[in-house]
Amino acid sequence: MLSSILIAMAIVGGTGLVIGILLGIAGEKFKVLVDEREKKVRDALPGNNCGGCGFPGCDGLAAAIASGDAPVNACPVGGDKVAAAIGEIMGVSVGDSVKMTAFVKCAGTCDKAKEKYDYVGPKDCKLAMNNPGGGSKTCTYGCTGFGNCKNVCPFDAIDIIDGVASVDPEKCKACGKCIAECPKHLIELIPAENSYKVKCNSKDKGVEVKKACDAGCIGCGLCAKACQVDAITVENNLAHIDQDKCVKCGACKEKCPVKIIHN
Repeated sequence: MLSSILIAMAIVGGTGLVIGILLGIAGEKFKVLVDEREKKVRDALPGNNCGGCGFPGCDGLAAAIASGDAPVNACPVGGDKVAAAIGEIMGVSVGDSVKMTAFVKCAGTCDKAKEKYDYVGPKDCKLAMNNPGGGSKTCTYGCTGFGNCKNVCPFDAIDIIDGVASVDPEKCKACGKCIAECPKHLIELIPAENSYKVKCNSKDKGVEVKKACDAGCIGCGLCAKACQVDAITVENNLAHIDQDKCVKCGACKEKCPVKIIHN
């Protein structure tokens, strides 16, 4: 009886020992080597996991930077300080970066935008799109003002002021979450400092724009004619400024008859 128990224990122990040895060998053979630089880069990142860099969170960005698939200044939240720290880890220099901020292409505040009807549904921009005109405003392109962008902003950089979303460039980290959330595609990234921009998104003709909103672009093209560097185009009755070409001279703002260009 005792010998049978000892034999069983020996078999179990021997089997466990063999399995342990095999697992150890397999672990060494198939282990994934982690680049030490990846760990250091991950520690240098802010940890917001916002996805604004285009990668699945800070872990994904750290792996991409370590492998050379992303630049050291790819984190929009960390800014120059984080980029410099990562550049030191990776042994590369970091050029000057331009601070970007989200910009809402709408100036249709309550006193300027006309209303078609009283909206009584859920205060949600995406749900409002199911209603006629995508909401109660006569302008079907304008900001609904229910704050979906504000709700997803992890930096409290957006407020709804007088019926239109407004971005605080000091708080904005250009993560892009608001851009992805806006169902009317009203938000874009522009340089934060002294950028000239058209605060309108309407594609309607001028006469229809004036019927819907007192602050809309009428597509007259005077801004484009005034621009000496061809930074402005008018397509689908709407002016747009190419920030890469713009020299911030202000000629477009001076010529705009409806004063819809801001800086």
